[in-house]
Amino acid sequence: MLVQSVENVKVGSRLLQELVVESATLDAAMAIPKEDDHVDNLYNQTHRVLVTYMISDPSIIDRANLLIWAAHNLERMADRVTNICERTIYVATGEMKEMAKSDDEEEVSLVS
Repeated sequence: MLVQSVENVKVGSRLLQELVVESATLDAAMAIPKEDDHVDNLYNQTHRVLVTYMISDPSIIDRANLLIWAAHNLERMADRVTNICERTIYVATGEMKEMAKSDDEEEVSLVS
């Protein structure tokens, strides 16, 4: 559980750092969002583990809930980095390109 959260922090921070350090180049903007699925999977795994712990020991619900919110915010950070990448691609190419899809939306390659 904690391992997944630490990994989530590392990946999310690295994605943001890569975007800033690479000065939002087109190549970086195209490559970075591919890792968003990894962050999503880490969040889902963390969420499942924590819910399982809460079911088995209701006394940890408050603490586990805080960890779920922390993991959720880290996952959203990776989503925001993906949004920045999409805007960078738009500025560079004039095309709005959806780089990643969330659980509740269809993947779209180009939006005119």
